[in-house]
Amino acid sequence: MTALPFEDTRDFENADRGFIGALVPAVVKDADGRTVWDNDAYGFLKDECPDTANPSLWRQAQLASKQGLYEVTEGVYQVRGLDLSNMTLVEGERGVIVIDPLISAETAAAALALYREHRGDRPVTGLIYTHSHGDHFGGARGVLPRGTEEGVPILAPVGFLEHAVSENVYAGNAMTRRAVFMYGDRLPKAPDGQIGAGLGMTTSTGSITLIPPTVDITRTRQEETVDGVRIVFQLTPGTEAPAEMNFLFPDQRALCLAENATHNMHNILTLRGAVVRDSRIWSRYLDEAIDLFDGRYDVAFASHHWPTWGHDNVVTFLSEQRDLYAYMHDQTLRMLNDGLTGPEIAEEMKLPPALENSWHTRGYYGSLSHNVKAIYQRYLGWFDGNVAHLWEHPPVELAQRYVDVMGGPEQTLTKARGYADSGDLRFAATLLNHLVFADPGDADAKQTLAGVYDKLGHGAENGPWRNFYLNSAMELRHGENAALLDTANPEMAMALTTEMLLDSIAVRIDGPRAWDEDLTVDLVLTDEGHRHRLTLHNGALTHRVVADPRTPAGVTLTLTKPQLLGVLAGKGLDGVATTGDPALLAGLFSYVTKPDPGFPIVTP
Repeated sequence: MTALPFEDTRDFENADRGFIGALVPAVVKDADGRTVWDNDAYGFLKDECPDTANPSLWRQAQLASKQGLYEVTEGVYQVRGLDLSNMTLVEGERGVIVIDPLISAETAAAALALYREHRGDRPVTGLIYTHSHGDHFGGARGVLPRGTEEGVPILAPVGFLEHAVSENVYAGNAMTRRAVFMYGDRLPKAPDGQIGAGLGMTTSTGSITLIPPTVDITRTRQEETVDGVRIVFQLTPGTEAPAEMNFLFPDQRALCLAENATHNMHNILTLRGAVVRDSRIWSRYLDEAIDLFDGRYDVAFASHHWPTWGHDNVVTFLSEQRDLYAYMHDQTLRMLNDGLTGPEIAEEMKLPPALENSWHTRGYYGSLSHNVKAIYQRYLGWFDGNVAHLWEHPPVELAQRYVDVMGGPEQTLTKARGYADSGDLRFAATLLNHLVFADPGDADAKQTLAGVYDKLGHGAENGPWRNFYLNSAMELRHGENAALLDTANPEMAMALTTEMLLDSIAVRIDGPRAWDEDLTVDLVLTDEGHRHRLTLHNGALTHRVVADPRTPAGVTLTLTKPQLLGVLAGKGLDGVATTGDPALLAGLFSYVTKPDPGFPIVTP
């Protein structure tokens, strides 16, 4: 860590530049008085870095915790430190355009109120979603309450809606569970606890909302004018999100980089889970941005962290970010083709010195280790080519056999403590993990493993790694803290296409229980003009649109999409016209399981 240029304070100067005013206190509550955001909890970061934190991550947390309204350039403002992400506001002829309204409606409303306190009560005259992740659209109703969105253009990259909602449906419960560990919002905010997530501090816990886009950005160089403000777009699909875009405000000479270039190494595969991203195309879109917008901006800002001022400084910043993702991709492929596996490549990989010593390429959010494994996964999948790994026992059965081979629980615990005492925390964690999986009731093993996780977390430079380690230690000591997926939000549900709604049911069918069923249900949606035929056969629920049903279904429901949502939510068939045997519908739903909110990550 001594090699890093801690004497370089330019990031602190940039993070403070343009400061106008802060929210005091920096606490946001919901309508019931529950705290959904508390940036004041990070006041301890003003102190020197303790032994319980990596100095580089502590520095990043000091920067990311800065809170308030900032001027980026004339007519362009940011609210930072009121959620994981930033809200950017661009003043137009009649009002203000909001870019990325944070995660929660409550934090978004607080951010807009802070802007209006200092810049006047301008109406929201445009809304832009840079990409399809929840921290960039969830607070939409905080800036456009119901009934106020009429006539307000809402811009997003093509494919936004599909990706925004599908990520929260198909694997949403598993992702939510992992996100609790990744962002550490339930950990105590303290020098030995949660000190940030690298990309920001943590996630707010308010109401997630979604207003569908009204204007799709479908091509690079597409130009739109919103409230008199000209905007030139660059589509960047498959980079940090499946649907994402950069864009230029030519009259303000300001470039928005969405989440494609932030002041950290980003994730090729986030620890909460997602589709593996394409680091090759990510690098190419950054290179395209350098060329496409050359000479047309004086400042670049993103939806996280602080801006970069000066055209040449931005080019340097983008060039190093470009080279970072290209280097990781190309060197992983080089070593992959030399026969190394993902973990071997991750252990072997080293960044060039110029990137290694640049603050904005450090692994605060993504890490070199797990990004390299993700690139390997993208090309070769989970199997490393070693046939011994092709059909291994699952974790519990494997752990029981390892413990037996090592001479039993007592000997395994003694050996693990020896490795921990000698400083080999990685292997101590491996041994102790086997011991805990072999016997989840072994309190000594759990406590010892928790202590190892504490040490690994306190030494981690990567924010999500630290939070994962410390959350795991907390769960080993105090038991599971279930994370429920909030599927009750009606706007998220209405944003799903009917096909996606039916897919969400299909992935919850208890296949073995339904093996012997053979039933057909038709849904005639009067507001869409489509008939969807659902078939449960061999434990699989499939569906298709049928134009002319020559073979009648066992039961037919004629209804609207809102009524369908009610049926799926278990509200019955009131107002729904049915023909055939309604018992078949009940039979179908009898096989639909509810997701387990507390599936294990740490213990079986």
